[in-house]
Amino acid sequence: MPADQGPVVQSALLRGELIRLRREGGLTQEQVAAQLEWSPSKLIRVEGGRSSITKVDLDALLTKYGVTSESTRERLQLLNRGSRERGWWDKYRDDVSPAYLNYVGFEAGAAFIRQFQSGFLPGLLQTAGYAEAVTVNSVDAVRVAAMVGLRLQRQSELAQRDPRPRQYYVVDEAAIRRHVGIAKDPDIMPSQLREIADRAEQDDLVTVRVIPFEAGAHRGLYGPFILLEFDGGLSDLLYIDAGQGEFASMVTGDDPRITECRENFELLLENALSAEKSINLIRKVAEEMS
Repeated sequence: MPADQGPVVQSALLRGELIRLRREGGLTQEQVAAQLEWSPSKLIRVEGGRSSITKVDLDALLTKYGVTSESTRERLQLLNRGSRERGWWDKYRDDVSPAYLNYVGFEAGAAFIRQFQSGFLPGLLQTAGYAEAVTVNSVDAVRVAAMVGLRLQRQSELAQRDPRPRQYYVVDEAAIRRHVGIAKDPDIMPSQLREIADRAEQDDLVTVRVIPFEAGAHRGLYGPFILLEFDGGLSDLLYIDAGQGEFASMVTGDDPRITECRENFELLLENALSAEKSINLIRKVAEEMS
């Protein structure tokens, strides 16, 4: 297990393990709470991620569930310690919604990130100039610096992960054709496009594919989405972005929308240019804008 999955993912992994152990033992939350002389709400909060758990209480739970393996107990205690650490994104809590920061916490520990975007370029690929140019139109002026800072730090933190996550992006041609930032600096967009092309060519863990206009209508026209996959048994997460995280939704578990978006992503790839042709088109558009 990567040591730097972050507190949100480590908390989710721990909770998933505890729920699995309880259910495999055929126990209800009420039964476990009564036998440990806890209030039922205490275990409900722990399993629901609304309350942390002490080392002593975790030991008691693991004993109750019959976990005797020292390596397993130590692994779960490590997850517990990690889950109580503060995420680097906490410093943005005064400017960014808690729901979006929760997503950032999951993204920070993902092993595979897949994203489709139609109107904008993916946040994890944006340059500072592009990020500022698109953000000024969507949030209050006093929050622009924080939103841009968060976006850039998301990139830098993922770049320092070991191992780094695999990233796969599909974008509509409209996203690369719109000359973002032209009123302020005409070079913002061509510089952004060249940066994406360079990164996709040089980083084996980053793939960018473009759906050309000539492909016509496609599944992505219904809206952008992000799929996160994790190491360690955590279920996939679907993030449906409706604009800067303010009106977005995050879906986990067995929700059928996750399967639907997985299938949609594969269908989008059928409409997209190859990685090589996509890079060529991106460079061509950058040259036209320059």
